[in-house]
Amino acid sequence: MKPQTIDPAVRHDAVMFFDVTDGNPNGDPDGGNRPRVDEATGHGLVTDVALKRKIRDTIGLTAETLNYPTDRYQVFVEAGHALNTRTAESYKATGIELKSRKISPEQAEAARQWMTNRYVDVRLFGAVLSTGETKALGQIRGPLQFGMARSIDPVLPVSHAITRVTQTRQEDIDKGEKTEMGSKWTVPYGLYRAQFHYSAALARKTGVTAEDLTALYRTLQFMLDHDRTATRGIMTMRGLYVFSHSDAFGNAPAQPLLDRIRIDRVTGVGTPRVFTDYKVTTDMGDLPAGVTFDILQG
Repeated sequence: MKPQTIDPAVRHDAVMFFDVTDGNPNGDPDGGNRPRVDEATGHGLVTDVALKRKIRDTIGLTAETLNYPTDRYQVFVEAGHALNTRTAESYKATGIELKSRKISPEQAEAARQWMTNRYVDVRLFGAVLSTGETKALGQIRGPLQFGMARSIDPVLPVSHAITRVTQTRQEDIDKGEKTEMGSKWTVPYGLYRAQFHYSAALARKTGVTAEDLTALYRTLQFMLDHDRTATRGIMTMRGLYVFSHSDAFGNAPAQPLLDRIRIDRVTGVGTPRVFTDYKVTTDMGDLPAGVTFDILQG
């Protein structure tokens, strides 16, 4: 990575591409776990929440591999842990009485800083801390914002009928039933594009470091390798491209920069089924002054 790519004091705008083969990248629980699609166009969707979940599930392992201090790379939003309990820990750690009806702005800020120092996802994504008995902590706005991932071409989700050799209930076995029917959804193939943006101005308040950005980019490169399930199929990160500015304000609007990374279908390809059915083009001939470009994967 270039030094400017991991500089926490400047703005970054990035785009990434990943694909799925015979899998469900993000099921909709309100739709029988059917892969999410834009009903008007048929393009596949993966929510920003799903992307951040993969980051949260992997960034601790990344930090461990990079020999970063584990107490600084805990995850706030983690399965099996109540958020109220974790926010209450910030009061105890900073000497605030949990039952206090009113705390000073300085006390609240100390508790928020304890949270950002401990939890990497709070530093990067922010968090709502005004729950339970810690309403005075309010909300921390994170510097890293992801958008929804959208497939380059429309996808056609397929439902597969499956069978299991045993039943869920003993009474069904007693009645002589030998198999149980089920179903699973897959996308035969889809290449997805997602973009994210980093605000150095907000990062000053949460204390993001160059180590945090290094861990983030490494996590993005490898997180799909640590999210393998039969439901997911084969998911692969195909590209990670970062534009970095010379200061916190930025040298150019984000979208024209990100639009310089183009994905086009190879001439003659009908329905894409592999990544090589596409061609990636990067147009960096006349970048605005102060903007640097880095290919982290691709």
